Amino acid sequence: MQQNTATVAAGVLLGGVLLWEVALRSQMGFALSFLEEVWSRNLGHIFVSPLRPGELVAGLITMATLRMLIGVLPAVGLAWLLYGFGLFGLGPVVVLFFAALMLMGWAVALGVTAMILRHGAGAEPLAWSVLFGLTPFACVFYPMATLPQPLQWVAQAIPAAHVFEGMRAALLEGRVDGWHLAAAFLLDALWLALLGRVFMAQFEAARRSGALMNIGE
Repeated sequence: MQQNTATVAAGVLLGGVLLWEVALRSQMGFALSFLEEVWSRNLGHIFVSPLRPGELVAGLITMATLRMLIGVLPAVGLAWLLYGFGLFGLGPVVVLFFAALMLMGWAVALGVTAMILRHGAGAEPLAWSVLFGLTPFACVFYPMATLPQPLQWVAQAIPAAHVFEGMRAALLEGRVDGWHLAAAFLLDALWLALLGRVFMAQFEAARRSGALMNIGE
């Protein structure tokens, strides 16, 4: 019994680490791809071309997805080889977990890039820190019910918290929690709509003021 409990606890821990990496690497991959253009003084040159903001975002999402897969899939393989933990053994629902966390990562990255467009180099640390600040509220390693009630309300508004509630239901009870999955995707849509508007508004403001040519200098 103790061995089984320890095995389940280890599975919950490994699952949380691996899935949180999906969100982290999606957000950081997007933000860092944008920052690379800033650091190379290339952002202004990009928008001399007919490139549209939506096309830039699509390119950043593509790079973020590739970086996430390159970073996460080997870790999933190592968890299986070293610890016998197969994340994909949870079934097709893992793909939905990945998708929900990637969408959240992209939404946060849109907000981060908007702050970089507004504040320049002073906002660059957000690319590394913002999701770490959300970790206590994302319920990566513990159930949402363990948080104080006011913090549970905060967690309810974070897509990742619902993903990890769903992961625990799959690991501990062998079921797919449709309510938490639906909540995660609905919140993702809300976050993307809100932070996408923030990004576009800040992008237009930076273009009108000429800040696109000066960011990174």
